[in-house]
Amino acid sequence: MVKISATYVSHPLYFIRPAGTSRGVLRQKACWYILLRDHQKKVGLGEVSFIPGLSVEDPGEIELQIDHVCKLINRGELDPAADLPALPGLQFALETALTDLNQGGTRVLFPSDFTRGKAGISTNGLIWMGDRSFMKQQISEKLALGFRVLKLKVGALDLAEELSILQQIRAQHPPGKLEIRLDANGAWTAEEALDLLNRFADLGIHSVEQPIASGQVEAMRDLCERSPIPLALDEELIGISSMDQRARLLEQTRPAYIILKPGLLGGFRMAGEWISLAEELNIGWWITSALESAVGLNAIAQWAASLEVRIPQGLGLGTLYANNLPSPLVMKQDRLWHLPEKPWELQQIIKR
Repeated sequence: MVKISATYVSHPLYFIRPAGTSRGVLRQKACWYILLRDHQKKVGLGEVSFIPGLSVEDPGEIELQIDHVCKLINRGELDPAADLPALPGLQFALETALTDLNQGGTRVLFPSDFTRGKAGISTNGLIWMGDRSFMKQQISEKLALGFRVLKLKVGALDLAEELSILQQIRAQHPPGKLEIRLDANGAWTAEEALDLLNRFADLGIHSVEQPIASGQVEAMRDLCERSPIPLALDEELIGISSMDQRARLLEQTRPAYIILKPGLLGGFRMAGEWISLAEELNIGWWITSALESAVGLNAIAQWAASLEVRIPQGLGLGTLYANNLPSPLVMKQDRLWHLPEKPWELQQIIKR
């Protein structure tokens, strides 16, 4: 067995402008990079995906756990490919770094036309919560860039205000011209959710992600059966590490879609198992990042491209941060591209 050493680097990410969600306003995000090295000094790089209040990991313990896992790897007491169900964000980082290392440490994990710069990935345009003028500004910018799918965060503003904004969009852009996805991030109560879904139903909404908080399986099953708008599970999938539990959840709730965040689910193998289960039940799916930097987004986008995805994915978040790492990733209109001629700048992360 080839000896592999592990280190990590902390690199807090700072939002260019505060990002509003139903869980509050985000101004910065903790970020750690895992570096795996082999005897030839090649370096595989992975990002620990972590969002407080959403990730399984404890915010007060996660860096200690990262440090401990690196030490176990260095002592030869832990295989970097081992399952870490209590640490899915770290497992994602290790899987990414190990895949990168095995491919030569070039940041090309899943070679495809995407990594060769010959094909872009269609994405939805994410509209963050804020006051009416801020949301209208974002919507205008995305439409001007050519986005034909918008994803709006809902659940934090006044309902009348959210409905008014959506009505204005629909007055100018009918369903055949513009797809609208909504994401409530579990903000609605089980008692009010069906009424709210009915209020949005006349606006030609493609889907609503996670209308109620996770863990309410019976209520979610009822909503999936009765909702006039197709529903998608997102946060509901996080923390479920058993294949039997995953199958049971999908069989009980029967959502129209599931949203796959590899960074929060434990990596690509875990996300792939969700896909297999969903397809057996004729449940649709798409892939999204979870506010990762360019390192995590690069890995997720390459994996998505390897699956030959056809519908718009949730992968256009690489321009959120003032201190993101320069990378081959660029947005052109509504597509994410990987341009091989555009170099990574990782000097501050990889110190040989």
